Amino acid sequence: MTGGQLLQAVLTGLSLGAVYGLVGIGFSLVWSLTRVLPFAHGDLVVGGALFAVLAVVGTTPVAVSPGAGRSVALVVLTLAFGVVLSVVSYGVAVRPFLDRAGHGEDVLGWVAGGVTAGLVIRTALGVALPAAAYAVPDPLHFDGFTSSGTVTLPGGGSVPVRVFPVIAVGLLAAAAVDRFLVRSRLGRAMRSVADDPDAAVLCGVPVERAVVAAFAVAGLLAGAAALLSAPAQPVGVDDGVVLGLAGAAGALLGRLGSPRGALAGGLALGVAQQVVQVAPSLGAAWSELVPLAVLVVVVAARPGGLRAPRQVAVE
Repeated sequence: MTGGQLLQAVLTGLSLGAVYGLVGIGFSLVWSLTRVLPFAHGDLVVGGALFAVLAVVGTTPVAVSPGAGRSVALVVLTLAFGVVLSVVSYGVAVRPFLDRAGHGEDVLGWVAGGVTAGLVIRTALGVALPAAAYAVPDPLHFDGFTSSGTVTLPGGGSVPVRVFPVIAVGLLAAAAVDRFLVRSRLGRAMRSVADDPDAAVLCGVPVERAVVAAFAVAGLLAGAAALLSAPAQPVGVDDGVVLGLAGAAGALLGRLGSPRGALAGGLALGVAQQVVQVAPSLGAAWSELVPLAVLVVVVAARPGGLRAPRQVAVE
């Protein structure tokens, strides 16, 4: 592996990891407040992108550059669908299995509910979009930053120009969530519920509102991840499953319950995946196994990690 190939893999991996990180932050927030693993979370990313495309473009999405009006509509609707799908999945598939303090006591119930919510999203998309995969237009027009759509790197490598704004937007979105948790009244309520839901109830903190807010923020991040990742390659209705597992692996790798850790874990996971892809004797087939392998190894190495105290760490 040459230096140019390594640099290319690192930059591409950071852009992929920024998407994993956003998914992982949402995963971590939901877990912190409810002790529920949101199994449908990856489907929110694909659902947000494809439902927005259905509303704006129709049933034959193509990778063309949309005009200003359609671009704004795609951005707004992708984010909105992410939020709506997340909140609805909470109300239908998670809330019935929580106690008054927001604990996910009925494990079998919320596991089945989360899996069912993901299946419903995929089935609805599959009915409207029966092809194996679709090219999604880029409403953010990242490829237009250069005439060729690529940037040449030292050492002979090259990367799509969209890699750099994807990294920047991913980091800014994660920083915005971090500031929201620290500075806003609702963010502080979410942190108090995550730290001690019973004490939060006694102090008059609106637990239900905080939990709904956590799902809404997770859905917003899923929509942002969709805007960053969907235009980069053809999207299939089942792609959310692997993306959700990768986000979960990033959250676990960076310490479940910590938004900053989820971002760091996602970035590390993305870089590792891309380095494996360009490594001699390995390649793309092996790189697809990296998120799943990391998920299995982290859970096996830290079996008590999923039983750690609830928290939204922002230090």
